[in-house]
Amino acid sequence: MPRQPRLDAPGVLQHVMARGIERREIFKDNKDRKSFVARLGDVLTETKTQCFAWVLIPNHVHLLFRTGLTPLGEVMKRLLTGHAVYFNKRHGRSGHLFQNRYKSIICEEDPYLLELVRYIHLNPLRAGMVKDLTELDRYPWSGHSVIMGKNENDWQEVEEVLFYFSEKIGKARRNYRRFVEDGVEQGRRPDLQETRVSKGDREDSDSRILGDRAFIKRVLNDTGEVYRPKRKRIPLAELVKRVSETLKVDQGDLCSGDRKNQVSKARSVISYMAVREMGYSGVDVGRLLNLSGAAVTKSVEKGKRIISADESLRGKLIS
Repeated sequence: MPRQPRLDAPGVLQHVMARGIERREIFKDNKDRKSFVARLGDVLTETKTQCFAWVLIPNHVHLLFRTGLTPLGEVMKRLLTGHAVYFNKRHGRSGHLFQNRYKSIICEEDPYLLELVRYIHLNPLRAGMVKDLTELDRYPWSGHSVIMGKNENDWQEVEEVLFYFSEKIGKARRNYRRFVEDGVEQGRRPDLQETRVSKGDREDSDSRILGDRAFIKRVLNDTGEVYRPKRKRIPLAELVKRVSETLKVDQGDLCSGDRKNQVSKARSVISYMAVREMGYSGVDVGRLLNLSGAAVTKSVEKGKRIISADESLRGKLIS
């Protein structure tokens, strides 16, 4: 399946991940790390891109940005290309350092900003790079130590993160650290690495966006893409049952070759809904209804005309 184009817009929160090619190291020592962090700060400052969280792992990085007027693609090109040129020259290598495409997910801020800050900053502990939270508090290759006041940089959005916890900086840091500690037992969070929406909205998800249906729709509209809600996919046996009950035909007649108008109509509706609306293959439908490939194709086209003439039928079958 072809990859979808990246989404980008000014002022959106983006969780960005870049991995070494074939999962190879992109940092061999602290000199590499210092160079990357310095370049990260320069690029963010020059492009007016805000950073809320970051962490360096030997073979990948996690970054949490709020983009400005400079597109994310340009920010990442300057950051990753610059580091690759430096790394290759220093270590006497050539060729690609990073995988061809970094991964980026636009995230809804209110429910996910703090969760992502915590998740990203706990990476060294999950990876066994530090032994406990006390060591993580001083770990220099993560934004957590900056929020805790143990290390400094002038480009990380520390105050905005701490403001969620208290207006007083000492109290804010204590509350933030408790928040991070509460996340230790959560382990790996697939829901923060891959797009998830609430159960009721799952059929309207987009792999490039982390948020609810309304947020997904707004982002797609703002970036010039058409919002297309996805149809529910139900088991074929359940589809046959629903069509049979709605059109009042016996399920056994659907596979019998019966050519009565109502039976033929039911077969056509099943074929169209299964193939065009739910993504089943013509082979699956042919096997189910005892139809040849050509017959399934004709049934799909006939079913399309039936559904177009009576949109309420679709609602009855997938509600």
